[in-house]
Amino acid sequence: MESLRKLANELAEQGTLITATISGRRKTGETEYSKVQIKPVEIKKSLHYQFEYHYPNKVLHQNIPSAAFADELTKLFEETFRQGLLCTAEADYQVLISKKLKVTILKKAPSRKPLGTLTHNRKKQYVLEEGTAVPFLVELGIMNAEGKVLAKKYDKFKQINRFLEMVQDVLPHLPEGRPLTIVDFGCGKSYLTFALYHYLAVQQQRKLNVVGLDLKADVIEHCSGLARKLQYDDLRFLVGDIADYDELSAVDMVVTLHACDTATDAALEKAVRWDASVILSVPCCQHELFNQVQNEVLQPLLGHGILKERFSALATDAIRAKLLDVMGYKTQLLEFIDMEHTPKNILIRAVKSAGVNRTELWREYTAFRDFLSADPYLERACHDLLPEAAERKK
Repeated sequence: MESLRKLANELAEQGTLITATISGRRKTGETEYSKVQIKPVEIKKSLHYQFEYHYPNKVLHQNIPSAAFADELTKLFEETFRQGLLCTAEADYQVLISKKLKVTILKKAPSRKPLGTLTHNRKKQYVLEEGTAVPFLVELGIMNAEGKVLAKKYDKFKQINRFLEMVQDVLPHLPEGRPLTIVDFGCGKSYLTFALYHYLAVQQQRKLNVVGLDLKADVIEHCSGLARKLQYDDLRFLVGDIADYDELSAVDMVVTLHACDTATDAALEKAVRWDASVILSVPCCQHELFNQVQNEVLQPLLGHGILKERFSALATDAIRAKLLDVMGYKTQLLEFIDMEHTPKNILIRAVKSAGVNRTELWREYTAFRDFLSADPYLERACHDLLPEAAERKK
């Protein structure tokens, strides 16, 4: 570890570190942080390093004085992680740790530009940066030709970047070495469809086959024209219903944003049957469970319409997440955008996961379902994929 400690000390003494990402846990668990991102910050006119610990459902921050940077970084590799990328203006340093804690440091060409003035609350770094014109954002009226985000569109700009941050996190779960097939159900005006295509095809240089599906013919016509204008050759828009779409036999990623009520469940069923590696879904207008839920113990809550509506929406997403877990996914419920912009701010993010205990997950799910007297659409639609169906076949 001495070579790593020496490098860390040099970076801290020279103040040249731009950013670092530490990842690849030797052991994994539900409550452990999966990666650590590091950046320099200035606090009370003194250089510190902010360590950002990414847990499944939260991010925690710790500001470390420059003098303690090398110790903290080395500790992460000694105790927890097996790889890292340290970026400076002069070079990138890829750190690899073997099972026997042998350190390999590979020096590569720099991928980041030097930072400007450091402040603790400096401007947030977005996936799509303001100041650089992005063609699809200009065409959609979010940026002007100089790359300045229009004041009235700043919330939409933040929403797009928040979405792309979530896509960034699931990149390791997508297949490599071949084109990716992606379907966006209920794509609407397709802000996020265009953002997804730009990020993966332009920034990540991935080969794609992307389909946007919506019921509104005029919207689809507009999006198709914009795709042609942007020369997004592998992005198609089609008029159609989620439940009836059967053009593809396999899909790598399914996106569904604000599909109303059980249309979200129809999209989730399609994703599971396609064996999609990644599912990103923001539900909307959830009425099904509202008309089903019954429980005497919960009557103080269910007796008030507004509380019953909110509870039903949350319980619906809990049911969807647990069913996806039962069917072989690892699922997270994340805040999509701030509540001040819309109450419909929960995103279901699911990635394929091996080795799940389907029997125990099914027991947890049925206990919750029966407690609420629920009869969910998603369970009915996927009945042949669930443990109960497997038991009947024996």
